[in-house]
Amino acid sequence: MLDHLKMAKKALKNSLLGVLLAFGCASLVCAQGAGVGAWPTQKPIRLIAVFPPGGSVDQVARVLAPALQAELKQNVIVENIGGASGVIGTLAMTRSDPDGYTFAVVFDTHGVNPSLKDKLPYDTIKDIAPVVLIGTSPMVLVASKKSGITSFKQLVDLSKTGQQFSYGSIGIGSLGHLAMARLVKQVGFDWNHIPYRGGGPLMQDALGGQVELAVGSEFLVKPHVDSGGVIPLVITTAKRSPSLLNVPTISESGFPGFSAPAWWAVLAPGKTPAPIVDAMNKALKKALKTPAVAEKFKVQGIDIVGGKPEAAREFIGKQIGIWGKFVIENNLKETAQ
Repeated sequence: MLDHLKMAKKALKNSLLGVLLAFGCASLVCAQGAGVGAWPTQKPIRLIAVFPPGGSVDQVARVLAPALQAELKQNVIVENIGGASGVIGTLAMTRSDPDGYTFAVVFDTHGVNPSLKDKLPYDTIKDIAPVVLIGTSPMVLVASKKSGITSFKQLVDLSKTGQQFSYGSIGIGSLGHLAMARLVKQVGFDWNHIPYRGGGPLMQDALGGQVELAVGSEFLVKPHVDSGGVIPLVITTAKRSPSLLNVPTISESGFPGFSAPAWWAVLAPGKTPAPIVDAMNKALKKALKTPAVAEKFKVQGIDIVGGKPEAAREFIGKQIGIWGKFVIENNLKETAQ
């Protein structure tokens, strides 16, 4: 009789444990795998923005963080680690423990750095696990109000007479830099490139007139366009932006076929367990669909992509190929900034 009672108690205990475990996995994101367990439960999630405060990477990360925090039920802390066109912040991410508590928000420079820099301090394949492609956006060439330039046609006409102009970008090898370098090469302009350490410093100088022209993502420049601080001249995508319908594309301004969209992605350390990468991917996609995030990105010209980690890896790989070829063919070199 006592044996039967012990067996019954043991069965009840096991059944209750099963219910508790099931409830736990229903209320948390459970990433099953060797040594993984429930995630995220241990500590806040670190989201590294690989450019300084004020630029588009910083803004994208800070728009995403609250929605991601609400989705994961865990604190999400944005940390700016800028420098070397995103390399320093990306390196910090790759050297972090691959436990699902450190990720990085990167910009399109990530797709150029492998070919532009002699030697990266990390392997872009082995040391990095793409999580999600956040979205794409036009790059916008804007003029300082002190430059006297009010249209792209005026800029082109003056450039054809031999007048020199200086334009700033967020750094050597950034998509803005490469897009303008491609345009300058195509038509033989004599423009001087001034690399900045990020979008914040770039726009400060554009607003102050220290640099005549600036090229940056629509997300970065549109608030300053809306405030009248800078004058939009042209955008780099094949189609006009719904948020800047009066701004022509480079393609329709006499240079057909020109297209160079900006993009942002979230990455994880390369050895992060696949179940955690997948769980973070799902959480990010839900965050991207929240009204607060979707509306903010829409207003700032970002076309949200989302998709699976495999799609992000494929997109980034293509960008590395496209712009890497341009860097090599044109013998572009990185110089001290």
